[in-house]
Amino acid sequence: MKRLAALAVVFLPWSLKRWLLRRFWGYRIADGARIGLSYVFPGHLVMEEGARIGHLNVAIHLERMECGAHSIIERSNWITGHRLGGGHFGHRAGRDPALVLGAHAAITKQHIIDCTDKVEIGAFTTLAGYHSQIITHGIHVVDGRQDCKPIRIGAYCLVGTRVIVLGGAALPDRSVLAAGSVLNKAHGEEFAVYAGQPAVRVKGIAPEAAYFHRAQGFVD
Repeated sequence: MKRLAALAVVFLPWSLKRWLLRRFWGYRIADGARIGLSYVFPGHLVMEEGARIGHLNVAIHLERMECGAHSIIERSNWITGHRLGGGHFGHRAGRDPALVLGAHAAITKQHIIDCTDKVEIGAFTTLAGYHSQIITHGIHVVDGRQDCKPIRIGAYCLVGTRVIVLGGAALPDRSVLAAGSVLNKAHGEEFAVYAGQPAVRVKGIAPEAAYFHRAQGFVD
């Protein structure tokens, strides 16, 4: 019944939809934020001023989802996780099934984001192109059980099309992950391009590069 009610809400005019999401789901949605024709029902939702979620997105099975000011999730993205409790991941104390977008961060189109553990995408970062996968969980072969680790993508990063980012990986602030790369561990050097399978630092980028100093997320 609750799922049917949520589905019905998706198709309502935005002003009525926002009121219902605030009143009955307890979501914190700024007056200037907006959700299109998308099924977005995490446990807790925060959308700051100017945040926008476009059409045909799905966001479910998350404990929380936070969208910073003027952040954007474009179209046809699948965002899911595994909420706390149940039979899996009990050995992971502090597991946080959440998606956190910084101010002016952008997720473009047709990406898959698994938030079994926390996925953080920093301010002014762009998850660009199509068909990337951010996957926090998998099977631990030695232990014979499912496992998960958080993922952090820093601020002012550019993530190319068709990348794979695995649990425990981190992309430093002000860096680029090249198209088609597999990021499988935490890196720490800023102002660099990471590329390959697995991704490694391949070259530096000048700190004065304009992308790293944007005052708004949208790139002309």
